[in-house]
Amino acid sequence: MIQVGDTIPHSTLYEYSEVEGEGCSIGPNAVDVAKAAAGKTIAIFALPGAFTPTCSAKHVPGYVEHASAFAAAGVDEIWCLSVNDAFVMGAWARDQKTGGKVRMLADGSADFAQATGLTLDLTARGLGLRSNRYSMLVKDGKVTSLNVEGPGKFEVSDAATLLAQARA
Repeated sequence: MIQVGDTIPHSTLYEYSEVEGEGCSIGPNAVDVAKAAAGKTIAIFALPGAFTPTCSAKHVPGYVEHASAFAAAGVDEIWCLSVNDAFVMGAWARDQKTGGKVRMLADGSADFAQATGLTLDLTARGLGLRSNRYSMLVKDGKVTSLNVEGPGKFEVSDAATLLAQARA
């Protein structure tokens, strides 16, 4: 499992864009994790799935609500990762009104989740391999804080916890 001090894995995530701009076309666009994180402070939170109860009611809304506080604490971007495709993440972004606040990034094949060792096997529940629920602060590609939830928990990966770590 990835640890504080480790470099985030080289991987490609996908983001659905509603409008063209800055080299992004409408639709799914590849995001090279290493390039996107270079020279930036990124607040990353990951969760098992889009549109799931805890994720939609608590996890994403907390980061949307605190987006300006994260910026004031020196965080350049907030990323939400989930093992869903870019179209689902785009629809969820519209539903959660994340535009300009949280980048909704798809890890459709769970490549990033597997590379970090932060997977959650929900095959028995019909959901396959997913991402564990966690948050991390990444500075120039290096993990500086990591908060991994226990099974079925939502106690340490919330926006308030990571925001306090960003401010420290």
